[in-house]
This record gives sequence, structure tokens and C-alpha cells, in this order.
Amino acid sequence: MAQAAAVAAQSLAPGKARAARTVLDQVVLPGEELLLPEQDAEGLGGAGERPLLLNPGARSRVRVVCGPGLRRCGDRLLVTKCGRLRHKEPGGGGGVYWVDSQQKRYVPVKGDHVIGIVTAKSGDIFKVDVGGSEPASLSYLAFEGATKRNRPNVQVGDLIYGQFVVANKDMEPEMVCIDSCGRANGMGVIGQDGLLFKVTLGLIRKLLAPDCEILQEVGKLYPLEIVFGMNGRIWVKAKTIQQTLILANILEACEHMTADQRKQIFSRLAES
Repeated sequence: MAQAAAVAAQSLAPGKARAARTVLDQVVLPGEELLLPEQDAEGLGGAGERPLLLNPGARSRVRVVCGPGLRRCGDRLLVTKCGRLRHKEPGGGGGVYWVDSQQKRYVPVKGDHVIGIVTAKSGDIFKVDVGGSEPASLSYLAFEGATKRNRPNVQVGDLIYGQFVVANKDMEPEMVCIDSCGRANGMGVIGQDGLLFKVTLGLIRKLLAPDCEILQEVGKLYPLEIVFGMNGRIWVKAKTIQQTLILANILEACEHMTADQRKQIFSRLAES
């Protein structure tokens, strides 16, 4: 407790800015200013740390992508959420920085693939509950092969897997079930069978990581169909109801398990 208070006091000190590289995988607090490493164009090591410069007139040598939990304010990079600072190193540039937080309410983000529930139909628009502060709108033309004569068979209560094309704090979020080429690419109405349950947003990001071992171990147990939504919803279907419930319980519990605990559970299920 005392250590957390000391970190908070250090982070909120007026005029105190910390270098981003020194606080990776550490807790950052809202209002904190981050300093990014300076790199020259030839790829030689830069000297020191400096605040992020976003002024077009200034010579900015570092290109940084700000993810969730970070905001550009003038020539500064500010933290807007409490969590751990993460960084992904790309082929060139300054990389991607974001704050990994245990947020309960989902905030729509453009490009996110989510699972929604159709709650109403008004004219040519479906209202879809995605777990945000307001429902998203989905046009009947936003399906593969949909026309004015050939309308998709969507009923109230159906599960929809789609992506956001409009996600703004000042506008109603808008979903589609096609990609940029007009193909469904796995999106659309999800089957009636199966189980839908909700997990934390942090677990969803963990399961969708390229090096996630949980899905590889789960896939060895039973044949299954599974859909992940960035809004914290998972739809899973196995051959039997019992297998479906077992898979759902495993995915819910694996968030707080260690690797050894998961191996023990999977070995027991494999033996049975």
C-alpha cells in the first residue's frame, strides 16, 4: 500500500515527467506526462529523452502510435487511464504505446470486431447492444449480398458478429458485417446454438494474443467453434452441452490461473 502511494505521489508531482522506456510494464496514472526516446534518421542512438513533438513545423524524429489509455494534447503525450504501460516495437519508428487496464465498460473503437445482440428494428436500421453506453446502428445493407429486395434474415434477439466503421464520442457507433471488399469474412448472424458469456476486456486481449497458449490447449480437448468479441463477449459451441459448459468455465477461470495450474486442469480433463 505504501509503495503504491509513493508511486502515485511521484507520478502526480507537478512538472515531473518520466521516460516511457523506464516505466514499461509499470503502473501509470491519469495526468502523467511521458517522455519518448529521441532517434535520428540514420538509426544511430539518440541522446537523452524528450517530450513528443507533434508540431508540423518542428522536426520530429520519432513516429509514435498512441493506443488506448494515451492522448495527444498539444506537444505532450498524456496518460488518461490507470494501468500498465505497454510497448510494441515495430520494424521502424518509435513503435506503439498503450495502457493495459482492467476496464469493465467497453468503449467502441473503430475497427474492433464485437459481438452484439439485436434489440430493436426501426425502418432499415437494426439497433445492436454491444455493451457500450449506447446501442450501435446496423443497416440491412451492411451484409454480404444484401439488396433492397434481398434483405438479410435478422430478428430481434439474434447475435451479430461485426466490426465498427464509425466510433466517435460525439456520434452513434455504426457497425457493418462486411469487410472493405464487401465480403462477410466470417461476420454476420451467429448460429442459434452455443453459449454466450461475458469476460473481462483484459482476458479478451490475452486470448487474442498471437502467442496465447490457452487456445491451443483448449482446442486439444474438444472440437469447438468459438467467436471472440473485443467488447468482452465470447460465443462458444461444442458437440454437447456439457462440453460447451466445460469450455466456458475454463475460459472464465483461466484469467487468474498460472501456467502450472492450467496444465493440471487440462491434463485431468484429457484423462477423463
